[in-house]
Amino acid sequence: MTSELAATAGLGLYILGVLVTFGVRTWAHQQATGSSGFRRLSGPPGSAPWWGGVLFAAALVLTALGLILAATGTVPAAPLPAAAVWAGLAVALTGFATVVLAQSGMGTSWRIGVDPTERTALITGGPFAIVRNPIFTAMSTALAGLVVATPTVLTAAGLVCLVVAVQLQVRVVEEPYLLATHGKTYAAYAARVGRFVPGAGRLHTSNPVVR
Repeated sequence: MTSELAATAGLGLYILGVLVTFGVRTWAHQQATGSSGFRRLSGPPGSAPWWGGVLFAAALVLTALGLILAATGTVPAAPLPAAAVWAGLAVALTGFATVVLAQSGMGTSWRIGVDPTERTALITGGPFAIVRNPIFTAMSTALAGLVVATPTVLTAAGLVCLVVAVQLQVRVVEEPYLLATHGKTYAAYAARVGRFVPGAGRLHTSNPVVR
């Protein structure tokens, strides 16, 4: 498989993944609840939440741009064995599918961003029994697969931006909100379930602060 063909396949998968995980999911949530589920993604300019939102948007743009330039041969991806390319595409597909599964598992509690005045049910079953943030873990996995399939400076930069963005979003925005909203229930859940990977990033119930 040529690098251009691999990038084209990756681009098609990326577009499909974005359309389903953002577009279709938002539409379905709107139909079910009357709300798009979209909430604030950033705080005051220059703040950690603000940077999280900016870097998340940058991750989407850089990944798309990297795949487009590689597919057109403008900025070719580094050549890799066909087996590595196929493995990367398979990982990306698995990641996007897991995002959809985890989003569905949240039901009406699914949101993009956080409204501090809003209270939703705490989801701890399904993928959330394995890690506390399976959607972000799966998104990072999907982009990592695309980087393997189409390794360019831009796709790699997109992955780095995403990883930093989700770290900021989870540690600075979501965990403080969940601790404030669900108190001991979330603290106990966070003490037994890892943040992004099983067993890692658990919070101590005696001192449930964001690390």
